[in-house]
Amino acid sequence: MKKNYCDECGEEIKGRADKKFCDDSCRNNHNNKLNSDGNNLVRNLNNILRKNRRILKETLKREELIKLNKQKLIDKQFNFMYFTNIVHTKNNTTYYYCYEFGYLLLENDQILIVKKRDKPKEKSN
Repeated sequence: MKKNYCDECGEEIKGRADKKFCDDSCRNNHNNKLNSDGNNLVRNLNNILRKNRRILKETLKREELIKLNKQKLIDKQFNFMYFTNIVHTKNNTTYYYCYEFGYLLLENDQILIVKKRDKPKEKSN
């Protein structure tokens, strides 16, 4: 009978002939190593997006919209390269959103911060 060895630690495996790992710990460690590069990239991007969202939320506070100088967001380490979506309006303006909080770049380094409104529910007859 052919002996099988764990793909992670090299220990001899007891049990089914097609078993690849000696236990759940080795299986998890192996899969974590395979996915770590992709996970780190996604984790880092999500951290930037969450930080941007938090900065917009804290700046907006309880207001519906607020206008301020771009430098104030830069001082809080807001990263303008990362956002979740872009909205182009009918009057040809472009809003950049980090989840539900967005901003519009204005003239003279001014920025308008907004919160996406929930769409009103349609009444059914």
